[in-house]
Amino acid sequence: PLSFEIASCGFSTGFLSGFKQLIRWADLIHYHFPWPFADLMHFFAKPDKPYIVTYHSDIVRQRLLGKIYQPLMHHFLSHADRIIATSQNYLESSPILQDYLERAEVIPIGLATQGYIEPSDDQVEEMRNLAGDGFFLFIGVLRYYKGLHYLLEAVATTNLPVVIVGSGPEEKKLKRRAAELSLQYVRFLGHVSDQQKLALIELSKAIVFPSFLRSEAYGVTLLEGAMHGKPLITAKIDTGTSYINQDQKTGFEVSPADPIKLREAMNRLHEDSGLVERMGAAAKQRFHQLFTGEQMGKRYAQLYKSFNTSEL
Repeated sequence: PLSFEIASCGFSTGFLSGFKQLIRWADLIHYHFPWPFADLMHFFAKPDKPYIVTYHSDIVRQRLLGKIYQPLMHHFLSHADRIIATSQNYLESSPILQDYLERAEVIPIGLATQGYIEPSDDQVEEMRNLAGDGFFLFIGVLRYYKGLHYLLEAVATTNLPVVIVGSGPEEKKLKRRAAELSLQYVRFLGHVSDQQKLALIELSKAIVFPSFLRSEAYGVTLLEGAMHGKPLITAKIDTGTSYINQDQKTGFEVSPADPIKLREAMNRLHEDSGLVERMGAAAKQRFHQLFTGEQMGKRYAQLYKSFNTSEL
């Protein structure tokens, strides 16, 4: 159970002994980064087992705590047998990973298409009655780095329809700003079910994902949009978003924190249905080439087997 949090990092005072018990049977330990509590568990448990680390993101915001954490972080990463970045872009642009390139490789996050239950016609119609269709869709937690305040600025004085799905710490501020700008074509839907989400993706024109800081390391919503043949609009932040979305091919990549460029990209799709169709088809093709759950699973299975863990 969660005991306390420091800077959004969860800690469990009772889990250290539990962790030691869990890893007794294991041939290989697979950690996910960043989660400083995992580094602490490994440091105190001192398991005599090989371990790999999936590196999802740099620690971007915590400057003071980041400096305190750095010695433990580098000790943890420097002893890892393999470090897995989730995109080539992140591997090349992360200042931390530059110290560990000799033991790093890339395995993109993938989605298993069979895990998605497509919505019924009634569910699609329900969402159409609620949100319309042909809109630009954002799905995610409403956090500071998602760039949604720039999205609101981008559609001010336009008739570009936007649907924002999700909740989070920025929700009240964003709704207040939307009211100040008199945005008649922006809808906040809050939390929706998985099938409602898929219905909204089906009804949408494109996925808009204006995250402007490297805290946005990947963007699984982009994969969901690509899987369903939707064009993507992202900001150029040299993370996994730039790996999923190829500018001018699967969608548009615009300058970060730039409402004008964001509006221009949205307008191009809004005015050109042929472009929407071509970019959506390219996004779907790229998804099946690189981002399926089956491909990700096979790559990790190969990595596990490279440690001669035949029992697995």
